[in-house]
Amino acid sequence: MLMSKEQKNYLFQMKRNRFLIVGVQIFLVLVFLLLWQVLADKKLINPFIFSSPKRIVETTISLYHRYDLIAHILTTLYETMLAFGLGIGLGFVIAVLLYEFKTLAKIVDPFLTMLNSLPKVALGPIIIIWAGANTRAIIVMALLINLIISIITIYNGFLSTDSYKIKLLQSFGASKLQILTQLVIPASYSTIISSLKINISMSLIGTTTYMEKFVFKI
Repeated sequence: MLMSKEQKNYLFQMKRNRFLIVGVQIFLVLVFLLLWQVLADKKLINPFIFSSPKRIVETTISLYHRYDLIAHILTTLYETMLAFGLGIGLGFVIAVLLYEFKTLAKIVDPFLTMLNSLPKVALGPIIIIWAGANTRAIIVMALLINLIISIITIYNGFLSTDSYKIKLLQSFGASKLQILTQLVIPASYSTIISSLKINISMSLIGTTTYMEKFVFKI
């Protein structure tokens, strides 16, 4: 395909900016790791508390040789992805229901706010007693952490859809389903993607930091 000189310059600028951003990001990470290692070596920070990149690499290699590290990583990945899939799936369905049924949304709104502010880690022992110290308990904890956030984020994205566009489709006789599938959901793509980003991090937190420390105590 023939391109003008301006198009070539534009594409070149885009590629250069992309490489510049990635290069600066990599540089900042390397500087951070180097500074971290130097501060730990000079005892300017407590290496026992803050560790160091070198000790982390050595510990990882030791765990790989002494224990089945890959199997544990795959297990955590499985738990995280399962909780992530359930959270985003249920969150999307519930958000659609709340958007379509305004009365239901008003009823559950204070409960969603309350559940979102609830410290989920406090429910850890109860979940272990109910579900046992197993994978199911870990997934339940991760689901509790990511589900409410997914519902609220996606639902608010639906509500931010341009009301004039909705009225325009209604004036043409579009049904609720058509408005939802042809306008509301496509207009909320960026919000749904943001929800995916939040959901995956919350799922990882739920399967590692929160739940597993209770399992190890037991």
